[in-house]
Amino acid sequence: MKTIYMEVDPLRVVATKLLGKFWLGAYFSPLAPLHYVNLPSPPLPGPRWVRVKPRLSGICGSDLHLVFIEADLRVAPAALPGRKRMYLGHEVVGDVTEVGPGVSRFRVGDRVVQQKGHDCLTSEIQPPCRHCANGEWNQCENSSELAGPEAVGGGYSEEFIRHEAALFPVPASFSDEEAVVIEPAANGVRAALRGEPQPGDKVLIIGAGTLGLTTLQALRAAQPDCDVTVSVLFPRQAEEATRRGADRVLLREDLYQATARLTGARLYQGAFGNRMLKGGFDLIYDAVGSPQTLGTALRCARSGGRVVNVGITLAPMTLDITPVWHEEVDLRGFLSHSTEEWQGEKLSSYERVVKWVAEGKLNLKGLVTQRFPLAEYRQAFTLARSRDKEKNWAIKVAFEFK
Repeated sequence: MKTIYMEVDPLRVVATKLLGKFWLGAYFSPLAPLHYVNLPSPPLPGPRWVRVKPRLSGICGSDLHLVFIEADLRVAPAALPGRKRMYLGHEVVGDVTEVGPGVSRFRVGDRVVQQKGHDCLTSEIQPPCRHCANGEWNQCENSSELAGPEAVGGGYSEEFIRHEAALFPVPASFSDEEAVVIEPAANGVRAALRGEPQPGDKVLIIGAGTLGLTTLQALRAAQPDCDVTVSVLFPRQAEEATRRGADRVLLREDLYQATARLTGARLYQGAFGNRMLKGGFDLIYDAVGSPQTLGTALRCARSGGRVVNVGITLAPMTLDITPVWHEEVDLRGFLSHSTEEWQGEKLSSYERVVKWVAEGKLNLKGLVTQRFPLAEYRQAFTLARSRDKEKNWAIKVAFEFK
C-alpha cells in the first residue's frame, strides 16, 4: 500500500528544519522525516479490528505542523512517549473492506470516518480511565501508554487498519465531501460549546479557516441569539464567513478599535504602543492561536469574559496573560472532539454534527475546495500551507482515492 508517514528521528527533524529556512523542497527531500513509500498490506492484529480503504482524506493543520516541522520539542505534549512512526491523515472517509471475527459494529461495504485515536476503548484497557468511562476520550489518561496493537496506515494511505471503536458510521445522506469534514466540524462543535455561549452574547471569532468557519456554524446552531463578528485577513474568507452565519466581518481591521466601536468598550493607550480596553466582547474564539491573536483576544474580552483557545501554536509562546487575573478573563483550552452535554442532551461531537446537519443547522457543503491524488502530496501540502489565501485560495485541501 502507498502511504505517507513521519519518522520521529531528531537528526532528520533538526537538519530538515534548518535547511527548510532556505529551501522549501527540504521538507520533501530524502533527508526529511516525511516518507511516501509502498508498504506491505498489514494484517488485522485482533478480532475487533477493521480494514478501511479511503475515498477522501482532508489535510489538517496539525498534519501541516508535522510536515513542515513547526512543532517545538519543548512544548508539553512532546514530553510524552509516542511511536517512532506517525501515519498522517485523520480527516478521512472510506469503505470497510475487511472485518475481524469480533467486530459487531460494522460490515464489509460500510462507509466510515475515523473518530478516535489511541484511548482506553481502542486499546481494550479495562477498567477504562475516568475520562474514557465518561466518553471524554480526548482526555484519555492512558493515551501515551501505547497499549495494544499499532494502528497502521492513515488517511494518507491506500488503506489503513483501526479498532472498530475508533470508527464512526457515515449516514447514507452524507456525500463524501460532507463526510470528510465531520471531523473538523466536530472540532468546531466542541470549541463552540467550550465557550458556553449565552443568549445575547457579543461574540468575536478570530480566523476563518476550516476551524473558524465550523466554530462559527456550530455557535449559530447552539445559540442562535448571539451577535457574531468574525475577523479575517482576505476577502474570500469574508465571503465565506458571511455566507455561513456571521453578523458582520472585519477585514484586516484593528481589533482594539473595532472592539471599542462594536461593544462600547473604552480604549486606553499606554506607553510604547501598549493598549488595553475596559469592556469588550463577552466571548472570543481564537481560531488562529498565535501569540499575537491570543494576546489580543485576552485584551478584547470584557471583565469576566471568556476566551477559547481554539487554534494552536506548537511552540512555547511569549504571552501577556495579565488580563486573566487583572480582568478575571476566563481562558479555556480546547482539544479535538469528544462527548458534550448541551441543553440537557449528551452526545458525542460526531453525533451532534450529524444531528445538526439533519436539522439544517450545519452546512458542510463547499468546505472541500481542492482535491489531489496522493502522489501529488508535495503540491497538496504546499497549497494547504500557503498563507496567501487570495493567490492560493483554499478552505480544505483533500486527497482523493479513485
